[in-house]
Amino acid sequence: MKIALYGRQFSNNSLPFVQEIIDNLVRHGVEILIFEDFKRFIESKKINTANAESFSDHSDLTGHVKCMLSLGGDGTLLDTLSMVRDSGLPVLGINLGRLGFLASINKTEIRNAIDALVKEEYTLDKRVLISLDSSDADLFGEVNYALNEITIHKQDASPMIIIHTYINGEFLNSYWADGLIIATPTGSTAYSLSCGGPIVFPQSGNFVITPICPHNLSVRPIVISDSSVLTFKIEARATQFLVSMDSRTEKVNTNVVLTAKKESFSINLIRLYNESYLTTLRNKLMWGLDSRN
Repeated sequence: MKIALYGRQFSNNSLPFVQEIIDNLVRHGVEILIFEDFKRFIESKKINTANAESFSDHSDLTGHVKCMLSLGGDGTLLDTLSMVRDSGLPVLGINLGRLGFLASINKTEIRNAIDALVKEEYTLDKRVLISLDSSDADLFGEVNYALNEITIHKQDASPMIIIHTYINGEFLNSYWADGLIIATPTGSTAYSLSCGGPIVFPQSGNFVITPICPHNLSVRPIVISDSSVLTFKIEARATQFLVSMDSRTEKVNTNVVLTAKKESFSINLIRLYNESYLTTLRNKLMWGLDSRN
């Protein structure tokens, strides 16, 4: 069995857990591949990588690897999309950061998690992705999809923008706001939630459109089918606005038309048998926390 490790730079406090992960994989006789930048970083911190090989991009993983371990927080897991792409390669997030909603394996659970992984005692949680096309063909290149959300936002010092929004070609609304979030069910517990959007179950077949600081009391988040095609035309005093796909951001000219829709492939998150979406909601977001319970 060959398993890939992906991570970013982090504090020295997390280094013993990285060593524990590698040691446990070696204990099971697993062949290890480590993302080359991450491998250089941890080796500079005196982590024993057990003669692991390295990989540089998605082409090094196709057909060779059983799954990928994301070492860090939710942001690190979101970065794995550019490595996994449409391969279907399952991803398990081990939380070395703070909240860890997607990267749900805690530091204290590393040994048991790897035991379960090697024994294939897990299920695959398929998560919908959202893609973005535009009249600027180079926007976000080949990785023009997101797991959490697409965000349209004014630049920092700019006045609010007007986002003319269409569903399947029919006019929905013109949002006078700082921006607009188009969230997947996975992203419904991220930026959209902080802006007043609803929690949406992963397999619900929906997207959520959530305005950011709308200048209109009647404008609220709306839930739509993920079979919808959304089109956005931006009006602003400034010549550019910002578009983000998860943590990647580009400056875009106001004459560019954006189109968002469900991506043709999904990402597979590994869920161990003691996990469920509801337990994660309660444990990570304190959902429904009440002293009477």
